[in-house]
Amino acid sequence: MTTQTTTPQTPAKDTAGANTGLVAIPPHIGRALATGGGVLTVVSAFLAWTWTSAFPGDLTVYGYPGGLQVLVLIGGALTALFGLASYGVKGLRWLAPAGADSAIKLAALAAFATTWYTIAAMSAQLGGLANLEPGGWIAGIATLTALLGALSLPFERPAPDPFDPDDSSWEQFRHKARHQRTVVKAAFASGTSKPARELPAFAEILVIVAALTLGLIVFTYGIGTEYDELFVGFLVTAGFGFAAAAKAGLVNRVSALTSKHRTVTMVGAFAAAAAFPFTQSDDQYATIGVYILIFATVALGLNIVVGLAGLLDLGYVAFLGVGAYTAAMVSGSPSSPFDLQLPFWASALLGAAVAMVFGVLIGAPTLRLRGDYLAIVTLGFGEIFRITVLNMDGTSGPDITNGSNGISSIPNLNILGFDFGQEHSFGGFTIARFANYFLLMLLITLVVVVVFRRSSDSRIGRAWIAIREDETAALAMGINGFRVKLIAFALGAALAGLAGSVQAHVTYTVTPEQYQFAHVVPPNSAFLLAAVVLGGMGTISGPLVGAALLYLIPAKLQFLGDYQLFAFGLALVLLMRFRPEGLIPNRRRQLEFHEEAEAPTVLSKAGA
Repeated sequence: MTTQTTTPQTPAKDTAGANTGLVAIPPHIGRALATGGGVLTVVSAFLAWTWTSAFPGDLTVYGYPGGLQVLVLIGGALTALFGLASYGVKGLRWLAPAGADSAIKLAALAAFATTWYTIAAMSAQLGGLANLEPGGWIAGIATLTALLGALSLPFERPAPDPFDPDDSSWEQFRHKARHQRTVVKAAFASGTSKPARELPAFAEILVIVAALTLGLIVFTYGIGTEYDELFVGFLVTAGFGFAAAAKAGLVNRVSALTSKHRTVTMVGAFAAAAAFPFTQSDDQYATIGVYILIFATVALGLNIVVGLAGLLDLGYVAFLGVGAYTAAMVSGSPSSPFDLQLPFWASALLGAAVAMVFGVLIGAPTLRLRGDYLAIVTLGFGEIFRITVLNMDGTSGPDITNGSNGISSIPNLNILGFDFGQEHSFGGFTIARFANYFLLMLLITLVVVVVFRRSSDSRIGRAWIAIREDETAALAMGINGFRVKLIAFALGAALAGLAGSVQAHVTYTVTPEQYQFAHVVPPNSAFLLAAVVLGGMGTISGPLVGAALLYLIPAKLQFLGDYQLFAFGLALVLLMRFRPEGLIPNRRRQLEFHEEAEAPTVLSKAGA
């Protein structure tokens, strides 16, 4: 008789529930180091970091932070404030309703990364570390001390999975790497938010106003960064700072208030956006602002098709082109084949109507397809549109669109005697051409947001959600899938055509090259789809934020030259890997990607 023995699996040492930090420093000392390092970082921002003003921002002045020092000051201040909140200092507890430890780590990372990026940039540009003044060294040491102290803060370590000793060395390495990744993730996990104290309605509205004002300040600062190093530092500080606020529970608190006062939030957001041109001394950044709004408005229309109805449309930019060409042809342009000049409201409605007709004509025979097949058909439509308008030059086809030269010399709008091409003064503020179009495009965006919001909350909106989640089940429940999808396709096309009617007057010229599937300059179909996915499908603010980032970042990364698209694509890949639900996700979609997350008490179509 033979007894068979097997080698038992060897469990790793059970450290589940052990509250230790990533760095072997006693927690009370680490917390003091993080808080003190944050305070010292703030002080260092008021010192000179170099002796020469050759580096952008002039970091040679004592007592007045400049350039990247301002961002380091913000990172240090956040670290110190969250550190004091972790001590329970009265008046600061509201800063961390979900716990301050993870927020301290991210704020310290923001200060550390921005400081050492500045030191590296100065060394590379000025010729070595010898060009640093004591203030630069103090900032580097202070941020390093704060980061080490923050990483020593305790957290509950996850239990390691057992492994088989017969596994190969590569499999054991992968097992250990997975566990280490889980440990690092747990180190930055946020706690459970404490119940919020009930505030009067006016106080809640004041909090919303403060949040919107802060958003306007951050956006204005980011869009106005004057040199490349400052924009990179801004991205680092803003990214880690927002993550710290989210881990502390502040973002969830503000989100709960905005959900409670949705109308006030929407009105306040558009009021803050309308104030943007009045914060600028010239028309330079209003130009970027109006293009961002055009891009964002079209992305929001695509969000109806992709985010609500779940239809993958890769040729959506063609509807923007249909609206732009339609408005250009009836604008009184000398390049137009029609000797016709309609008022703006008529050309805008005509552009939206023609785009809607194209949406119905394209959608009717194709929307019975699903998934990849529908995507291929819509991609083909986008290319057919571009090639068609390219060939309507009088040689390869009828002379309608003037071929590759497009329709040029499109006149500025004049609505009720208000010439959008001229400067105007309001209350001591002067706004120029692009600021005028910014305010008009903001009004168009408001219309699109209202349409999106009312549609998503309607019966047809619930049908779109049902089709997106499971078309077979929706059809079985009696939903007319074809009609519902066709309405989404037509409505999305009409909203894109409406934005295109304004774009034609902003750009002066409409050409086929503006409406490609993929191009380095948005809007194009690839960037529009990326804006929806990046921002968060099915939400209102998601595509708006995604479009702003996708327009701003490539424009500000031009100093990378040939590596611009590589860096941009790498950033998108990393974001989709670590946050596939988008920057501002729908709560239901967020739970789909993070099943371990705690489900909200009440889960609706729009979120929690």
